[in-house]
Formats: sequence, C-alpha cells, structure tokens
Amino acid sequence: MSVAPLVIALDSSTTGSKALVVEADGTVVARGRAEYAMATPAKDHYEQDAADWVTGADTAIAQAVAELDEAGHRRVAALCVTPQRQTFVLCDEAGTPSRPAILWLDSRAAPQVARLGSRRVHELSGMVPDVTPSLYKLAWLAEHEADALASADRVVGVHGYLVHAFTGEWLDSRATADSLGLFDMARLDWAEELLDAAGVRPDQLPGLVDAAAVLAEVRPEVAERWGLPGPIPMVAGCGDGQAAGLGAGATRPDEGYLNLGTAVVAGVHSDAYRHGRVYRTDAAGLPGSYVLEVVQNSGAYLAGWFRTELGDPAQGGAPDAELEAAASAIAPGSDGLLTLPYWNAVQSPHWDPRARGAMVGFAGSHGRPAMYRSLLEGICLETGRNLRALQADTSTPLTSLRIMGGGQRSQLWRTIMANCVGLPLVACPEPEVSALGAATMAMAAVTADSVAECARAMSRQGDVTEPEAGLVARYEEVSDLQGELYPRLAEVFARLAEG
Repeated sequence: MSVAPLVIALDSSTTGSKALVVEADGTVVARGRAEYAMATPAKDHYEQDAADWVTGADTAIAQAVAELDEAGHRRVAALCVTPQRQTFVLCDEAGTPSRPAILWLDSRAAPQVARLGSRRVHELSGMVPDVTPSLYKLAWLAEHEADALASADRVVGVHGYLVHAFTGEWLDSRATADSLGLFDMARLDWAEELLDAAGVRPDQLPGLVDAAAVLAEVRPEVAERWGLPGPIPMVAGCGDGQAAGLGAGATRPDEGYLNLGTAVVAGVHSDAYRHGRVYRTDAAGLPGSYVLEVVQNSGAYLAGWFRTELGDPAQGGAPDAELEAAASAIAPGSDGLLTLPYWNAVQSPHWDPRARGAMVGFAGSHGRPAMYRSLLEGICLETGRNLRALQADTSTPLTSLRIMGGGQRSQLWRTIMANCVGLPLVACPEPEVSALGAATMAMAAVTADSVAECARAMSRQGDVTEPEAGLVARYEEVSDLQGELYPRLAEVFARLAEG
C-alpha cells in the first residue's frame, strides 16, 4: 500500500465481540464491542445462538470503523478473527444454524469421553480426552440428535462460521479448525478415524487454509455494513489462547504466556508436534507451529464466585479492596488451609470431569480472608506444577511469562502467582490482547513480514512482578502438600459423581 496500513482484528469470545483497528507498530486507533448471551437449557449444557456471533461482530467492527476518518477507512487493508475455541454449530447450505451452537464449557459429553477417549485419540489429536474438545459433543449429538447431525450441510467452529458469513466461502484456518478435536495434529488436517468416531462426514467440514494466509475477500455488502468503502481480504486467524500469546509478544519456546481470565491458561510455542499428559496441543498462529497449553477452567471465575457467594453483598461480586488487603496480611500457606480449585472439574494435569473443589485444613481461626487467599493459592500452585511439568517435557526452561487477563489487576494474585511459578510475570497493558494477536496475523499478511516479527513489533510490555527466593521455597513446600490431595480424593469424587 502507498499509505501506512491499518488492520481490523476481531475477538469473537464466549461473552461478546471486541474489535480493534491497529497500526503496524501496535497502536490501537479505534475500538468497538458488543455483548451477547449464552443459554443453559439443561444441567451441564451451554449453548449460544450462532447468529449473535455475526450481529456482535457487525456491531463491534462498525463501532470501531466509525471512529476513523475517511482517510482511515481507505487505509484498512485486512481483517483477522480470533474465536472462542471448541465451540461449534451445525448449519444448512445457506449457513443458517439448524440448532443452537454448543459451547466449549459444555460438559454434557462425559459418557462419550469415557467411551471414546483413549491414548490413540490423544496422540492423534493432541488433546487429552476431556469434555472440552468438540469431538465428544459431536458424538453426543450422533447419539441423541442423530437426524440433526446427519442432515447438517456443515459442521463448523466459530471462525469457519464467520468466514462464511463474511465471505460466502466454507473455509477455515488450520489454527482454528484444530480445536474441534478432529485433526491429525501432526499433519494439520482432518483425521478420518476421528471423523468416524464423532459421526461427522468429510463433506460436512470446511476447506482448510494455513494460518495468516488470505482466505477470501469480505463481500461488498458486508464491508458496507461496517462502513468501509470496499471489500478487504480476510486473513486466517488462530484460537483466542494462541492469539493472546502473539499479542503478548511470546513467540519463542522459552517465552510463555499466562492468561488469568475466567480460566487460567498458559502456553509456549513449539516448532514440532508433540503431545503430553499435562498439556493439550493446538495449532499455532505462527504457520506450521504448535502451542503447548496447560488449562485450568477455574480461574478468575473462582475468585468471582467467592466474592459473590461469600463476600460482602454490597460489592455484588466485584473486586473488594478490603478483602484483598485482609488476604494479603495472611502469611503464605493461608495458615494451613489448602484448596483444590476444581469447582469446574480438573483439566491439567488430571483431566478428570468428575473432580470437584475441596478445602482441607479448616480450623476455628480461619475466616473469609484465609479462605480467599487459599483459593488464589490453590489456583497458583496448580499453575506452578503444570508449568514445571511442561518445561520438563520440552526440556526448555522458561525465562519469563507474559501475563494478561482480568486477574493481573490483583496485586495479591500476581504476587502469589510469581512465587508459585518462580518466574517474572511481565504484564500486558493491552486489555484485548487476543484481538491484538489477531492483528499481528493480519498485518503479517499485509506487509509480508513474518507473524513473529509483527508480534514482536506490535506487542507492549508493562510492569514486572518478580518472585522472591524465600517465598518460592515456601510455596514449594505448600505445593508438595496440596499436590497430595487429588490422589487421596479421586475415588471420593468418583463416588460423588455416581450419585
């Protein structure tokens, strides 16, 4: 382009759409957002109207574009989307959803995980058997809504659905389609035996395009809805977790990212495909590469749950400065109170959908501050053990962690986490870091620079929280004790799940 390009990045998340317009140096010049709802039609069922993904995207992108002047409109050179992962929808030939989309946090398919999950599936797909991958929920549909699955013209994730809505093409990125759990991950292509297990036909799936490559042009009428003068190319994105790593500038195998969001997710890049018990393997936004990711579904959700259910009612579940200060005054180890943070089951490293939360060690001296601190410590201790296991598996020590998500705003949580993982935590000041990661992929397609080069040029680094040697040693002791709880309680969890 003869003028400096701008790119549009869209994060199509579980709760809403966030759009950024970004310069080549990472400066965000415009923003937009829209929220949408999810439904819980039955226990463990989480669904969404996929049409909301389009209306949310239209609203967010149009808001951002409206902040630009006419010259800015002409500078927009590409669009890239990063979606919520493991969420999918069934569509007819026109792209109209034939039933509500099933979300990543839906856990209806536990029986299918028990029946179909195997070491072979793990080795092939890169995903430890768990309720999160779409594979098992598709198998649930094959058993409970067989006609709906068989008659669907397409089975697509969020990214593939939006590609069709924006361009009219049934195409998907290799770095988003992988999250369905139907990939031969080493080949970055569909695996016939996994399609058979899920009850999905090859003709129901979209065509695949490499990450950061151009998919197709946005249709003129869609560009007009957004307020743009003409079509722009849509670039193949990656999942929101992988995009967060790019937005944080973590592109080397020794640079990790840590998202303290609703879930706690941490990952590193790998040039070669590998699989391991403690992590799941995703296709990366760096073309041909992978992300090794540890996952804990009870993150900021758990802290918010405590504040809502057991905190000051006047705060309504919002961050509570008094509770934070009181918890900060308690010594590491929470006076002997240990927490298993499995309110939403356990992913890394046990991958047990029957596991539940537990607090062990109560005494009459314990109050809400000790309980709250113990919850945060439980999350951080699990993260520390998972990251140590990941580093042992890759034989690559981490030098730093780029931290993002709402949890990073808590000084207490950052301090505990730094000392539980034993690494400096480098804050990411951009609140929509996943969208920024999508922007790096769009900019790479525009400039012909590599995604890694764009990620390093466009990311920003904020405050650093350093670990303290004495506290690291103390939390190693606490971790050894807390790590004994799950093996001792696993059978109890199984019996509770049986009713």
